[in-house]
Amino acid sequence: MSYQPIIQKSIKYIENNLHEDLSLESVAQFAGFSRYHFHRVFQKETGVTISEYVRYRRIANSASMLINTDEKIIDIAFYYHFETQESFSRSFKKYYKLPPGQYRKIMGQLMFQREETVLKNEQRLKGWLLSGSHPANYRMGIDRKIFHKGKGSGFLKSSTVQSNDEFATMMQQFKANKYLGKRIKLSGFLKSQSIEGYCGFWLRVDNTIGDVLQFDNMSDRPITGSTEWNHYYIVLDVPQNSSLISFGVLLSGKGQVWVDEFKFEEVDKKTPTTNIDFTSNILDEPTNLSFEE
Repeated sequence: MSYQPIIQKSIKYIENNLHEDLSLESVAQFAGFSRYHFHRVFQKETGVTISEYVRYRRIANSASMLINTDEKIIDIAFYYHFETQESFSRSFKKYYKLPPGQYRKIMGQLMFQREETVLKNEQRLKGWLLSGSHPANYRMGIDRKIFHKGKGSGFLKSSTVQSNDEFATMMQQFKANKYLGKRIKLSGFLKSQSIEGYCGFWLRVDNTIGDVLQFDNMSDRPITGSTEWNHYYIVLDVPQNSSLISFGVLLSGKGQVWVDEFKFEEVDKKTPTTNIDFTSNILDEPTNLSFEE
């Protein structure tokens, strides 16, 4: 059984109610599971418990409010259900190594960089390449105002795109040696805005001569329009003759997509793959050669 739709539905509920009273019981009830079963499922799918997820998302949103608004620290603390400003400061410092006030001051100063410096650094994102059919019509970079966890997220956005037939990807490639003969899972969090085509993660496994052995670009479960942060994943096998693994985020047409917390992990063979089988529509033999049907 795939729990991904249930987890995504639950995360959407959490994201929409971070300023409300959230508990394991309330989220499990929304999902239609017992608290103990849902606790196990959520942690297995996302790598964190529900309480930890709620805590770090509240802290991340608080960090964003600190640098993007003039709201008082105590008001931010109460908005995200911290009992006191002191308890909020302790939790905030745990994640950001700075108290809220100092974080606001330091990050606020960094935000006043000159726009040309920001634009110059956008296309130079460590480890990531901009590719696709029309990469010159897109921009990629780090967003310090919108993020799922930590201090920033990666983004890919259209700039001079003319149609939804154009696409770009923010991607990486690495050797397959470590994962030969294994089943791997690429997961992460994604947020979208005004996507006119579609966006999603993608993962591809190639052999030494460039043949595609396994591939998924979420074209059968596309993300469109505007969506809040949610969890997505791809699962593929890495055959013994694999040489290269490529992955990234794809944006087709106009819009903007943010990604955060990419993670690779090995999973067991009980976990279904999401590989797109391009041979499934190939006929076993020729048919209708006289065009009578």
